[in-house]
Amino acid sequence: MRHLRELLIDAWSWLNYKQAMTHPTRPGLHAFPELNTSWVPGEDLRRLAAYKFLAAYDSNQAGQLASVTGDDKQGVERREFGDPSKLIDTTLSYLLGSEQTIVVPGAEHADKAGEKATSEALAAADLQERLRTWADKELLPLRIQQAERCAVRCGDGLYTLAWEPSKRRVLLRTYDPGWYFPEWEDSEQDAQEYPTRVHFAWELPADPIRGLKDRVRRITYELGPIGPATAPGRTRGGRAIREQVVGAEGDPVLIVGDSLDPVTGTVTRTYPWAPGVPSSTTCYLTDAEWLLEDLGSANDVFSFLPDKATYRVRSDGQVLDHLDLMVDFIPVVHLPNSIPDAGEHWGKSTLATVLQLLDELAATDTDSSSASSTTGTPIVALAGARLPVDRVTGQPLPVRVEAGSVWQLSDTGRMDSLDTSAQLAELRQRVDHMLDRLASNTRLTTAGLGTLDVAKVPSGYALQLALGPLDSLVSAMRLARNHKYQLLLRMVQRLHQAGQEWPAGESLPARLMWGAHTPTDRTTVLNDVAQGYEAGVFSLETAVRMLQEAGYPIDDVADEIERIQKRAFDQAARLADATGDNSAVREYLGLPEADPVQEVPLVESPAGQPADLAPAQPPGQSTPAEDVDPEEG
Repeated sequence: MRHLRELLIDAWSWLNYKQAMTHPTRPGLHAFPELNTSWVPGEDLRRLAAYKFLAAYDSNQAGQLASVTGDDKQGVERREFGDPSKLIDTTLSYLLGSEQTIVVPGAEHADKAGEKATSEALAAADLQERLRTWADKELLPLRIQQAERCAVRCGDGLYTLAWEPSKRRVLLRTYDPGWYFPEWEDSEQDAQEYPTRVHFAWELPADPIRGLKDRVRRITYELGPIGPATAPGRTRGGRAIREQVVGAEGDPVLIVGDSLDPVTGTVTRTYPWAPGVPSSTTCYLTDAEWLLEDLGSANDVFSFLPDKATYRVRSDGQVLDHLDLMVDFIPVVHLPNSIPDAGEHWGKSTLATVLQLLDELAATDTDSSSASSTTGTPIVALAGARLPVDRVTGQPLPVRVEAGSVWQLSDTGRMDSLDTSAQLAELRQRVDHMLDRLASNTRLTTAGLGTLDVAKVPSGYALQLALGPLDSLVSAMRLARNHKYQLLLRMVQRLHQAGQEWPAGESLPARLMWGAHTPTDRTTVLNDVAQGYEAGVFSLETAVRMLQEAGYPIDDVADEIERIQKRAFDQAARLADATGDNSAVREYLGLPEADPVQEVPLVESPAGQPADLAPAQPPGQSTPAEDVDPEEG
């Protein structure tokens, strides 16, 4: 009997029932030998082991893992039918919704003609167009799928942003959270604050053909004070490094735009997104490799020796050895799957609290498989039967139950079969019960998992009530992510500004709009929008946005408003009646200004009377000859 010697409660306590996680300092000692290298910090071992466990469940390898760790001697015979993977994919689909759209508040008020829009609305529309163009080039929906599926499965996802000089845009990449090692200052009390240094580290296997040994690659982003300018250089041994640039008299040279305070010696810089606000902080990037044999037991990922490093070189020739990125933030976004507890940094996997239930479900499926084999091919007992005999040995031959088999029985003979159909039916009912329990505990509901018979739902309101837990789950998961995506889009703006591709100025707020996660009654939404807009309760901008969120094919709110107004002749007629201003009506309809009416000058009569006021001649009557001047003739 195994006794509990220590009660360990942390972010990974839900895995304590696994034998491989009972050791608090070296979990998974035999299951994951790659985690027990010297460079992996001890405080991260439980987190990395948890990621390994969750990945095994996702790929239907939980039975193999149980056999390796000693949790289940018969783990290799375990039946796994993809229930963990289905939970992950279902949760991901509800989280993301039908689509994701980048929205900058105020962009819908921008007039495409630019005649009546404010400068703020035009700036918002311009930024929204730039962000959407960048998202198309960087395959943002695909990257979101990658990062979010990892976050739902492991509890954590990661984005990194990097300026690519050759493409003149920001590159978006996702990383495995098992490579992520944040580092906080000792004085930091709240782990939810942004770390001042983060590392991405993983092992590279040896390549005998290329003559490469086992290595560890580490990418480090670090905030620090702005220093003098540096340039690519070489050591005497030919190793690429960065060297400080010095002037003719040996003085350090500053980067163009930086300024030095002669009193404090502090170097400051004004960033394009904060005009008039000098900053003394910048972000440094280091990307290097270390031979595994050069890393001693005293050096973990936070304390690699720089003199043993082999630094990588970027596409533009810059050596990635404390390269100044010209930004005052770390371009890394950590994505938690849930709202972390106070003082906690890591999220919780969707599978975390139901992992034991998934084990029970797999065990029941295994028992059902065994019971179905005895039900389909029952065990038969014969009494008083003449069995066939091997003519060579004289021994009775084994008897198999096959279609068309005939046995001769004596007068007292009997044939009995073992009926296990009742046990099989009971096991199937147990599977249904556990699936209902799984739907309840994950808050995905039976309706969300697709196991609810919709024909038995009395009304749409009842279905909406049944989906209530799912709505709260999606709301909580999106709440944990909203700020992260706002931060990501703000970083995209600033990196483009630092690369001098986008105009300078303060960063505008941008956010990611999620699509509807459940089927929407479009007819009801359309009626509500039409009635609200006609009654003057909704503005046209709000009405169009509601239709967009309901799933109608509206790509851009401002474009849709412009097209609607060009055909709104009844509203234009009411505008003309109310104002009497023809130019306002043409502007509302999106028509150009009308050409001004040419004024015809009036011709005066000889007596000084305007020509249009002179008495007209009767028809057919000519001017008397005596009244005509002979010279005019």
